[in-house]
Amino acid sequence: MLPIGGRPVLEHLVDLVHEFEVTDIAINLHYRPEVIVNHFGDGSAFGVHVTYSHEPALLGSAGAAKQLEWFLDETFFVIYGDVLANVDLGRLLELHRRHWAVATLALYEVPDPSRCGIVQLAPDGRIERFVEKPTEDVGNLANAGIYVVEPAVLRYIPAGQPCDFGHDLFPLLLELGQPMYAELGQGYILDMGSLERYEQAEADYQAGRVGRGLGSRV
Repeated sequence: MLPIGGRPVLEHLVDLVHEFEVTDIAINLHYRPEVIVNHFGDGSAFGVHVTYSHEPALLGSAGAAKQLEWFLDETFFVIYGDVLANVDLGRLLELHRRHWAVATLALYEVPDPSRCGIVQLAPDGRIERFVEKPTEDVGNLANAGIYVVEPAVLRYIPAGQPCDFGHDLFPLLLELGQPMYAELGQGYILDMGSLERYEQAEADYQAGRVGRGLGSRV
């Protein structure tokens, strides 16, 4: 709920998915859930319908999705709540369908790969390897926390146990030979995981570098 341009980051992301005609969304709640619920309500003021999933104990990004297995019964997007993004979700979905992938990831270039999960790709965009916080030169394409996912992969997530998409689930899917693809995100992406990057996000927004569309609601 940190503000960018005077509006919560999460509201910008709701606008983003709504722009690509996604109107049925779920928001995972943990710390101070009432702040988010009071702001969004049922979602109708933002052109969407919101389902809330309460996470009393942190289960990781994939563990939180497992709790929503009943809701995620068709191809779905996952977007992390600490990412400011204005990307072409339609292009990502088209890539996903073209390759019959079980998961397709948006990537972004980072100046310091040692703080991120780095993805290595084959020439056709198929994911070959995940490297968490590498100490060797494995490239600079980082997991952006923006995915297209098939519901079938949720069965690989243990119920009620911590599990992370990038650290646990995606490497497992690679071991099983499941088709996973990725490409450099077409648009603006910034992980706001530090005060410095949050300040950068606000500066980028004010300078118009985030791009047209995001935050356009009057």
